[in-house]
Amino acid sequence: MSTGHRRGLAYGIALLSGAVLLTACTPDPGADLAERRSSSESTTGPNSASRESPATSPDPLAIPVAQNRALLQAANDHDPAAVRAALTRGAQVDTRDTGGRTPLMLAVLSDDLSVAQVLLEFGADPDAKDARGETPWVNTGVTGSVPMMEALLPLDPDLTLPNRFGGNALIPAAEKGHLNYVREVLRQTGIDIDHVNDLGWTALLEAVYYGDGGPRYRDIVRVLVDNGADLTIRDANGRTAFDHAVRRGFTDIAALVDPR
Repeated sequence: MSTGHRRGLAYGIALLSGAVLLTACTPDPGADLAERRSSSESTTGPNSASRESPATSPDPLAIPVAQNRALLQAANDHDPAAVRAALTRGAQVDTRDTGGRTPLMLAVLSDDLSVAQVLLEFGADPDAKDARGETPWVNTGVTGSVPMMEALLPLDPDLTLPNRFGGNALIPAAEKGHLNYVREVLRQTGIDIDHVNDLGWTALLEAVYYGDGGPRYRDIVRVLVDNGADLTIRDANGRTAFDHAVRRGFTDIAALVDPR
């Protein structure tokens, strides 16, 4: 073979080798698209930690809000099972309604012991004030429920927290004629028997002034006197329980409260 033929053959082989090398090094568009798809699926697929966008993620703050509403509704409906379910799902035991009342306050006001017991099991606060400044504990004196009073006592309620008139639980109980409550709250607690509210009344004064002078109020007065109520305390107008009893013609009660 001549020198010219050998050079031409070598040149052709070099061109052919370059073409093969170029083909091998050029990316395949189809393969690149598949690779990009694979990469995308690995970050957005069902096993990806970022598969949910913030717009579709549940709002953790909405969970207690919804359960708080359910809890208040259950308390209003006198449904202890629904109360327990709402609390188990994250409701706040001392959530408030529009009047600032907790579920326990609602239970106390309606004397719903079964609902109250569930709430107390979850740590409800007997001293939680509503919008008027009243507490579940002090309102046991308003309803006169001895079982409710006894249910709240293990939580060590503050006996000195006043109602909206500045009185303790004993005063409304005496005013409303709740004889058993007056007897038991004095027997089971150290409540102040001579506490004077913002209007100048004690439990004894209210029992005489607001009572009807009948056997029930006479017995309340007797319980108060037997437990050491001060007969000399005067109301805002300077009158004692004896003065009120005489003025109203309550002879039996006057004899019980005569300070002489």
